[in-house]
Amino acid sequence: MLDATTRSGGTGTASPRAAATAMPVPPVTTTGFTARCSRVLLSPWSRLSLLVLLLASAASVVLLFEPQKVLTDGWPQQLGGAAAVVAYAVAYGLCTVAFVPRPLLNLAAGALFGSQLGTGSALAGTVLGAGIAFCLGRVLGQDALRPLLRGRWLKAADGQLSRHGFRSMLAARLFPGVPFWAANYCAAISRMGLLPFLLATGLGSIPNTAAYVVAGARASTPTSPAFLIALACIALPGLVGAVVAWRKRHHLRGH
Repeated sequence: MLDATTRSGGTGTASPRAAATAMPVPPVTTTGFTARCSRVLLSPWSRLSLLVLLLASAASVVLLFEPQKVLTDGWPQQLGGAAAVVAYAVAYGLCTVAFVPRPLLNLAAGALFGSQLGTGSALAGTVLGAGIAFCLGRVLGQDALRPLLRGRWLKAADGQLSRHGFRSMLAARLFPGVPFWAANYCAAISRMGLLPFLLATGLGSIPNTAAYVVAGARASTPTSPAFLIALACIALPGLVGAVVAWRKRHHLRGH
């Protein structure tokens, strides 16, 4: 029998049909498609969109379940003692991420657990919620939002938090003027570290949190000295914060 070389005319090369048949067909892979999808899904704006979706979903859940009913209906009877305090701290933290006002949660902590346990539970929930918000903002929002810091006020706030994070956040917590959630995400977008942020949040939140908790615990006796002192401790930091913000604003305008 004649081989392929002989059949092709004796030139020493295989026929085109035989060569095409002999060449292996490369397998079809999805590596390139997967890489492109990964780049799109992990892009800064995709992560920011995920953050917005998570926060909107959390706020919707809060509106659906109405956590303010705790003030009128009380804590579930299935939970009691230390388990109730821990459960409330976790719920407190998650609610702050979903934009529930902290004063409402602090008043509820005082009404449910009294001054001491209520203050401990509220502070733990404050630090937990701040930490969750900070991590979400840092992972999902920082890369997309940092390039947008072009205004004078935004650059000043970013520089203050990046260079003097602990001091700035401590002042923001001691003298409430910036909303809790806004301070969390501003710190996350800056270059502030997580540990200084949590320490400043825990220490700076003690006076205001304790005042609201005591007010909630003594709400049934609004003429008692403890209740009146708590109201004064709530009003005074807010007044001082307003004065400081007014002076800071005029200082920035002068420059």
